[in-house]
Parts: sequence; structure tokens; C-alpha cells
Amino acid sequence: MKSLLALLVVTVSLQQSYAQTNIEDKLGAWYTLDATHIVSEKTSFTTGIQLRAYEATDNINLIFYYAGINYKITPKIAVSVGGYYIDVDKSIDVCGTPHLYEKTIFEQISYNHTLGKFPIYHKLRMENRFLIFMGETTPSNRLRYCVGTKIALNKLLYLNANNEFFANLKGDVCTENRLFGALGINITKANSVQIGYMNHKINGLNLHRLQLMLLIKTDLRKKAPISS
Repeated sequence: MKSLLALLVVTVSLQQSYAQTNIEDKLGAWYTLDATHIVSEKTSFTTGIQLRAYEATDNINLIFYYAGINYKITPKIAVSVGGYYIDVDKSIDVCGTPHLYEKTIFEQISYNHTLGKFPIYHKLRMENRFLIFMGETTPSNRLRYCVGTKIALNKLLYLNANNEFFANLKGDVCTENRLFGALGINITKANSVQIGYMNHKINGLNLHRLQLMLLIKTDLRKKAPISS
């Protein structure tokens, strides 16, 4: 009996080890459609959807919907509130496993400034999360801090780079970090595409993810009528 139990433990351990190695060996991808809708000089809405895949063109494991409202306090400071809905398939190859669902309300403050000739942006976000798995809901709160820069190379191209730290308010504090860099291409004055890479460290895993983002900005302010 002891030998059988030992064999079962070894088998489960090998399977978990293989699964972790398999995840870390995959070059996954995140595909994002992000839209900002300006409604006044100080107010805008953000909406978006993101698909995350274990492999660049296969095995989608997460669908992420989000929306929020933004208000500019000053030209450099803005606050935002909003929410997410996330559907997570935590398995790679196994079908039919229960999904994890997340419903989150967030509050954020943003600050922009220059450091020498470089523009710098900061974002501090509080997340009030509700994780739903197999009918049970677990509340969780965490802080996110992102610092980065967006540098125009010319009228067509720009660089965007940032690092985002995550801190849980309960349990293990630092379990996630995202290091991101991308080349941006201005399609129009309001719309752009970003193609980049993210090193995503989460719960002991070291993941490599391609990033493809379509950024859209619409202006919903009423235009002044043209006098004849």
C-alpha cells in the first residue's frame, strides 16, 4: 500500500512538473482591442476586450472584458473607476475542466510628468476582486503600480515601455510582475497599433507573451456648428 501511494505521489508530481515546464516553454500571446471615447474636455470612457492564449495562434485560455470612466483633475492627474469580467480556463490541454471567473471593481489614479526629455507615466490601481470557482466566491484585494514611458520616434512610430508591480493585501504579497515593451505605429492621429513583448512572472512561473494591441480613440464631443 505504501509503495502504491508513493507511486501515485511521484506520478502526480511528474505531471505537475511537466505541466509547469510546458506552460513556461510556450510563447503565448495577448490580443487587445482598447477604445477611449472622449465626451468632454475632462471626461472619457474606456472599453476593451482582451484574448490571452497559451500559444501565439492557439489555445485561448482567458477572455477579459473591461470598461471604465476617466476624469482629468489637472492636465497631469486623472482618476478612473471601472470594472472587469474575466473568464479563465486554467488548463492547457484538458477540455471540460471548470473555469475560474473574476468580477472586479477598480479605482485608479494616474500621473504624467517629464524626467529630463523623457515623458513618464504612473498608474496606481486598487482592485476589489471576486473570484468565482465551482460556485464559491472568494473576495481578494490587491494594488497595482505601473511606471513607464512613451517616446515618439517620429510622426509614424513610437516606443512604449513599462513595468507593473502587483501586491496582494492578504497572503503572499508579491506574486506577479509584468515587464513590457512595444513598438507603436500611428495609423491615424487617433488610432494606433502596438506590437511588443511581455515578460510575465506570476505565481512562480516565468512566461513569455507576444503583445498585439489595437488602440482606438473617438471624440464624441458636440462640434460647434459652422456659421455660414
